Amino acid sequence: MIHVHGYFRSSSAYRLRIALNLKGVAHDFTSVHLRRGGGEHKSHAFRELNPQKLVPALEADGLVLTQSLAIVEWLDETYPDPALLPACKDLRAQIRAFAQVIACDVHPLQNLRVLDYLEQNLGADQAVKDAWCQCWIGDGLTACEALLAKQTHGGAFCFGDTPGLADICLVPQVFSAARFKLGISHLTRVNAVYDACQALPAFADAAPGLQPDAEP
Repeated sequence: MIHVHGYFRSSSAYRLRIALNLKGVAHDFTSVHLRRGGGEHKSHAFRELNPQKLVPALEADGLVLTQSLAIVEWLDETYPDPALLPACKDLRAQIRAFAQVIACDVHPLQNLRVLDYLEQNLGADQAVKDAWCQCWIGDGLTACEALLAKQTHGGAFCFGDTPGLADICLVPQVFSAARFKLGISHLTRVNAVYDACQALPAFADAAPGLQPDAEP
């Protein structure tokens, strides 16, 4: 049995929920509250599981995996149907590059530990933190829009007729744009892909507000 440690508002955990839903993989869940008691991810027990003190973490038959993209690719290899990455190596590289724009370059700058550092060490208030996130999310999603415009594969999703790794990364980032009050209505392809994804239960059911540990 797969056991997931996550948090409803975490973009990385959101990605994993979508992947699990697309694969139809049964799993148990433990909420790791990133605020309660100074942050449950900082506890000794969770540090033993993930020394980075980040969610998600996945346990499966004694195996512990961290980092959402690594977990998603492990799921894709362990449960190959439906595939989240194509057979074509060139297209796989393009999809991984798109996913990493978000997971490696955009999302880390809006991570809770970064925002806490801005507040605690540099005196940033909520307006400054929002402006910080708007800058980097806007930059990243603009790049995603340009990358999508180059695609010649057609289809409703990032790279064709079925959702995959790129869509799994894009949807949580669009959610974060709304959370930090960033207008992205001009990003027509990004919004079209987001809408196509949200029409699927695998994406809609993974929304933060629908999770068992969701808060206002």
